[in-house]
Amino acid sequence: MGLFDKIRNEFIDIIEWVDNTNDTIVWKFPRYQNEIKMNAKLTVRESQLAVFMNEGVIADVFKPGMYTLTTQNLPILSTLKGWKYGFDSPYKADVFFVSTRQFTNQKWGTRNPVMLRDAEFGPVRLRAFGSFAFRVQSAEIFLKEIAATNPEFSVDGINEQLRNLAITRGIDAIAQAKIPVLDLAANYDEVSALITDKIKPEFTELGLELTKFLIENISLPPEVEAALDKRSSMGIVGNLGAYAQFQAANAMEQAATNPNGGGLAGAGLGAGVGMAIGGQLGNVFQQNQFQGNDGPPPIPQAVPFFAAINGQQAGPYTMEQLNQLIAAGTVNQQTQFWKKGMASWAPANTIPELAALFNNVPPPLPAV
Repeated sequence: MGLFDKIRNEFIDIIEWVDNTNDTIVWKFPRYQNEIKMNAKLTVRESQLAVFMNEGVIADVFKPGMYTLTTQNLPILSTLKGWKYGFDSPYKADVFFVSTRQFTNQKWGTRNPVMLRDAEFGPVRLRAFGSFAFRVQSAEIFLKEIAATNPEFSVDGINEQLRNLAITRGIDAIAQAKIPVLDLAANYDEVSALITDKIKPEFTELGLELTKFLIENISLPPEVEAALDKRSSMGIVGNLGAYAQFQAANAMEQAATNPNGGGLAGAGLGAGVGMAIGGQLGNVFQQNQFQGNDGPPPIPQAVPFFAAINGQQAGPYTMEQLNQLIAAGTVNQQTQFWKKGMASWAPANTIPELAALFNNVPPPLPAV
């Protein structure tokens, strides 16, 4: 290296930062022992700020653009250095470049479930996660409060603190919103806006701006979600009677297509099985079907009677069966009868509904 090169390298005449990273927030220009030459060129690119610091004190801040450094555009540094009447010699100053672009897709999430009180389910445990974006709003505040004199400061240096802020204030906002758990998914935008308003002041205190806060998911514990799935399934099924008939139809179809059933015989067997299943399930769900609809309840059935025939209790008999017994002469008006609600057995002619049956029976045919 020649003498001329050595002398030239003692002075810095070009100051710039070409950022080839995705996560660097602050980068200190590597001055080392070199001095900045008066009339040096300073290039500040878009999404950058250049901060000149003298002995730990922030002096001048430059926005995007190209500058020729003189005492005229370094007024604060000139004052700190005591350059009252202009100064053309090289000088020493720390130059920090600060990125003002957005740092996106920063993840946040609860490490453990958080207990909240829900109006419908009572105490519930929630997990939540999402992402946020931020950028430097005030380079001076950020350097003073966070980066200090670090020669390089990246997102990792502050991301943990920002995530903790997002989680703590985010869960507080969800609790204060008092939105039912089942309605949270439909109100992610509203909850995100509440959390953003709650967190922004704390980001501002660090010299940052929260530009976006997104909720990707709020979930319940697996066992609670399983219970909700069952509840949803019941709601989807709706009419249990119709659902039973649908299941019976499927069973009939499967039985009819069973290769072990043997062609038409299998189809007949499948039809019989399906009809039997449909009848049984229809009886089981009949009451639920009427209760679940707005239609009238089932028509009440007549209470059957028991009869004392040949000294033995027989029955119960419906009215149609009693008509057959009377026509056959198995019972008469003196036969003792009883039904639910009667205090004791009584002759048929003393029970109004049975007496009417005997009045409908024709008298014996006259002798020829």
